[in-house]
Amino acid sequence: MAKAAGCAAKLNPATLDAVLRKLPRQTDRNVLVGFDTNDDAGIYLINESLALVQTVDFFTPIVDDPFLFGQIAAANSLSDVYAMGGRPISSLSIVGFPEKGDPEILEQIIRGGLAKMNEAKCSVIGGHSIRNEDMLFGYAVTGVIHPHRVWRNVGAKAGDVLLFTKPLGTGVITTALKKDRASAESLAAVVAAMSTLNAAAAAALEELEEKSEARKPIHAVTDVTGFSLLGHAREMALGDPAHGLEPVSLEIDHASFCYFPGAVAAAREGHLSGGLRNNRAFVGECARFEPSVPPEYQDLLFDPQTSGGLLVALAPDHADSALAAFARRGVQAHRVGRVLLKTSPLIRVL
Repeated sequence: MAKAAGCAAKLNPATLDAVLRKLPRQTDRNVLVGFDTNDDAGIYLINESLALVQTVDFFTPIVDDPFLFGQIAAANSLSDVYAMGGRPISSLSIVGFPEKGDPEILEQIIRGGLAKMNEAKCSVIGGHSIRNEDMLFGYAVTGVIHPHRVWRNVGAKAGDVLLFTKPLGTGVITTALKKDRASAESLAAVVAAMSTLNAAAAAALEELEEKSEARKPIHAVTDVTGFSLLGHAREMALGDPAHGLEPVSLEIDHASFCYFPGAVAAAREGHLSGGLRNNRAFVGECARFEPSVPPEYQDLLFDPQTSGGLLVALAPDHADSALAAFARRGVQAHRVGRVLLKTSPLIRVL
């Protein structure tokens, strides 16, 4: 019942970028983070010690089980708040459902989402639904954060280490699922990861900041979703020159990532979504692959992720402490690259 699954259903990033570039900049000084750098969520200042984190995320079914679909949609919606360093407190559900659809399926979707929101201690306080032939489900989520402790997707510095907290390959495996080519092992691993909150990963980073001295060790954070690892890495590399955050270059090691069981085989067999092709076209000349990088791994770095992991740029002398903090919370994190002074290409994949 889905033409495109999960975050692979996102608009073509090139189309979205062309539209957003034409819009006026925010003039409200309380807007600490807007849409200028395609950050994960917006930040709105309330007072000197409190700001709101606001985000919205919804998509089409990515698995067959409606309860699991609800859980994954909720985890994905919450992820943007965690990526900014915030604590989710309330949410509004967004539902699109066929007029003649089975109400029991709708109930299970909403139940799944509510269960995940309860796990996150985030209250569901309302929502909105429409008749729609394509099922849609997700949430608008509000969180809270101290305005001086916001993580953005820009701000990486030359010398930083890049860490990533989940395996890659949700898009190719769920595309294979639509063709009955995904194994039970692959599907179980992907579902477990997509329905896992990024709360533990965010808590590990918060611990690292609390234990560090005056200088903040975490320079940029983003969650990797529909625009792929390389698409979100591009945003991190571009910086925000208007606010003094200069562009950098990233060096990424494809062999350092963990990939879901069956993901490499699915990519090799050509189970590639339309979203993957859009990502490849959009990132384009920004990324250069060394000849030693096999085509299937190139595809996986453009693969749209649903409820993906956190990509973190942090000071190199804190990398081991960060990995240890992740491990204590059961987060499977890996060192996947480094940040360089800006050069051409913007991203180099080894």
